[in-house]
Amino acid sequence: MDANEYKDYLLGFIFYKYLSDSLLYRAYEFIYNDTPSSMEEALHVYQEACDEEDGRDLLDELKETLHYVLAPELTFTSILQSVREKKFSRETLQKAFNEIEASDKLFEGLFADVDLYSSRLGQGDQKQSSVIVELISEIGNADLMSETGDVLGNAYEYLIGQFASETGKKAGEFYTPHGPAQVVCRIAMAGQENTRGLTVYDPCMGSGSLMISCRNYSNEPSYISYYGQELMTSTYNLARMNMFLHNIAPEKQHLRNGDTLDADWPTGEETEFDAVVMNPPYSAKWSASEGFKSDERFMDYDGNLAPKSKADYAFLLHGFYHLKGTGTMAIVLPHGVLFRGAAEGKIRKILLDNGSIYAVIGLPSNLFYNTSIPTCIVVLKKQREGRDVLFIDAFGQFEKGKKQNTMTDENIDHIVNLYLDRKDVEKEAHLASYEEIKENDYNLNIPRYVDTAEEEPEIDLREVYEDIKKTNADIKESEKELVQMMKELSTGDEKTQGILADFTKLFEEAL
Repeated sequence: MDANEYKDYLLGFIFYKYLSDSLLYRAYEFIYNDTPSSMEEALHVYQEACDEEDGRDLLDELKETLHYVLAPELTFTSILQSVREKKFSRETLQKAFNEIEASDKLFEGLFADVDLYSSRLGQGDQKQSSVIVELISEIGNADLMSETGDVLGNAYEYLIGQFASETGKKAGEFYTPHGPAQVVCRIAMAGQENTRGLTVYDPCMGSGSLMISCRNYSNEPSYISYYGQELMTSTYNLARMNMFLHNIAPEKQHLRNGDTLDADWPTGEETEFDAVVMNPPYSAKWSASEGFKSDERFMDYDGNLAPKSKADYAFLLHGFYHLKGTGTMAIVLPHGVLFRGAAEGKIRKILLDNGSIYAVIGLPSNLFYNTSIPTCIVVLKKQREGRDVLFIDAFGQFEKGKKQNTMTDENIDHIVNLYLDRKDVEKEAHLASYEEIKENDYNLNIPRYVDTAEEEPEIDLREVYEDIKKTNADIKESEKELVQMMKELSTGDEKTQGILADFTKLFEEAL
């Protein structure tokens, strides 16, 4: 298997163990108001409780709290015991997956990509089972319950990042690298750190990392509600797992598997959000059908739609439509959105006329796994004074890597500080007035506003003359030495000696 396929198995099994261990821990806490010394002890207590007459009450309480339950024999700990006793059955493991998925809509189809009977695991039942046994044995060594805070969630994020590194271009479907992700989230959260009940929206959520990272910059993280949509089912499942592993309460998760551009979502009670973060697929194709001109997301731009071959502005306008008047949106896009003409140019002009574009930040190249082209972050706001735009050239803010460039914490801090200061910094940032942008025909190409060119040093012609004069003298001296060396050459062959004499004469005449 390649990394993109293997990740579904490894991350899926880790999540299954996490759910199982959480269930056993919670059951033990309900019964003894204490924590178990081992998962085996927790399983033993859970098994006994389920066998008792009031076992149904315990299961009901667990179901209400966790939204799922597992029969004792379907827990990871029980299946690990069957592996050690060489009694493992894939049917039992599949039954465990099915039971979790049937517990609540939150878990529906969650293990769809973990095919326990796939020929990719090997040829024949024995080989396929042995591969799964090895994986269960390895994951069984991990203690997922003793750590506090976001240790497990961060470890899961790390694994996702490692798979992205191995997967290459396909990684763009599910992962935004740490550096750009932190810049996007810190910008989107700036000024909203103390908002209780904050809502975060990512309509191209991938593994959900961008949304989850936003809570790192909130002083009220447990009150944040997350709204995300993802087209790829396997990636959508990854995001759901990621949410649970970061201890985000089920009632705070509002995730959907669907096509963001095809049909608007969400359309219910909550349709506008405090922070909108996005890293959509770059220059993707979409239908751009006439019907979208009457779609509320796109109808305020004089009938202009993003072209069929480049959906960048369709994603931007979708996210902007769902932004609260007091919120901030940060979206990663290719640089073409800054200067391309036709319909895109007209949409850009309307956004600038409305004062909607707040900042443009040019990122270094080769940061993303799915492309080596340089990208930019476009920051948008709905309600603000003025129509000026801050331009930041952060092309040099990276650390060189063998495969990918990365951004250090210092790079991230520097970019965010430039954004927050919102003032001119030579060769790095420029706060451009609306009139200046208008003079540039609404072209937002960063080099038009931030001059990073280095001045050529002044040339001293006298110094150049003296250098050339000295070089010529050295050449003459070397030629004289060469002629002298040739005169000293001798041979017993008269014919060869004559040729040497001719060469020597030729060089002497050139002096």
